[in-house]
Amino acid sequence: MMQAGGIILYPTDTIWGIGCDATNENAVQRVYELKQRVDHKAMLVLIDNPVKLEQYVENIPGIAWELIEAADKPVTIIYSQGKNLAVNLLAGDGSIGIRVTNEDFSRRLCLQFRKPVVSTSANISGGSSPSNFKEIPDRIKESVDYIVQYRRDDMSKAKPSSIIKLGDGGLFQIIR
Repeated sequence: MMQAGGIILYPTDTIWGIGCDATNENAVQRVYELKQRVDHKAMLVLIDNPVKLEQYVENIPGIAWELIEAADKPVTIIYSQGKNLAVNLLAGDGSIGIRVTNEDFSRRLCLQFRKPVVSTSANISGGSSPSNFKEIPDRIKESVDYIVQYRRDDMSKAKPSSIIKLGDGGLFQIIR
């Protein structure tokens, strides 16, 4: 499905997300259109193993490894220069947000897909992020190519990840 440019609705280590192949520019564009989101507002990607960062980030500051290792909840790190990803997935300055997922389903999805997977909240741009499957707008459910069955009945209130932007010389900024 995603190999052919399809988009999915799936549970992540945080909230339900809309996903696609993070290396496929056409699939990424479909996600922007579905969310009615301007394409200069970057989306993040999930990977299953920190070792894979080197494939998608030009320079990984040492503090990134420390943040990943110390994280006790999901944390998305914004790196200054992404690579080997769909160009329209990167922010205007070339940066990219990447989260190493530890949740079983999304980790296995990334592992089996063998590429990073886009993870953006399952809402229309500007709308509130759904904390469970039932809160996802019907328009989103009707517009994706596939909806994962796993965790649809989970009514716990999921929360978005923390976001940390890394800069030069070990500087960082907590975005959320």
